[in-house]
Amino acid sequence: MAKHLLLIRHAKSDWDNLLLSDFERPLNSRGFKNAPEMANRLLKKQLIPQQLISSPALRAFTTSTLFASEFKTEHSKIILEEEMYHAPHQKLLEIVNSIDDKYDFIALIGHNPGLTDFANYLCDEMAYNIPTCGMVYLKFSFDQWQMLSKETGELMFFDYPKNTKYNS
Repeated sequence: MAKHLLLIRHAKSDWDNLLLSDFERPLNSRGFKNAPEMANRLLKKQLIPQQLISSPALRAFTTSTLFASEFKTEHSKIILEEEMYHAPHQKLLEIVNSIDDKYDFIALIGHNPGLTDFANYLCDEMAYNIPTCGMVYLKFSFDQWQMLSKETGELMFFDYPKNTKYNS
């Protein structure tokens, strides 16, 4: 059995209110449009993660709830992982290595530069910057999350809202 990991960078955030902390920044209108669109691209490929794990920052959690709504998943089932907020790739690896092996397909919804660094760490085919609401889908040829390590992932696809090569 293989493991599948979907890395999703939060959708575009709103910088209008400079009094808000970084943690409290909401999505802007483009973010609210892009997240359901990207979730629907996954649905068309019949790729629905068994578990969503999100940074608790407002823009990441809102992105998670928009994906969950498209997947018909209860928002209460989203796991908020405090340590994902601006986590470096080493922390993201610790989080994924500790996931229950009953899940074969999980999604992490978080922030850059950590997510891009993590994708590049896991898969030597990457070397992209994940834009807002971008997704990296990786496959691993083992059945335990703790085996996930440097360059053990196979890049299945990289997609993002402005990707003109996307076939609907």
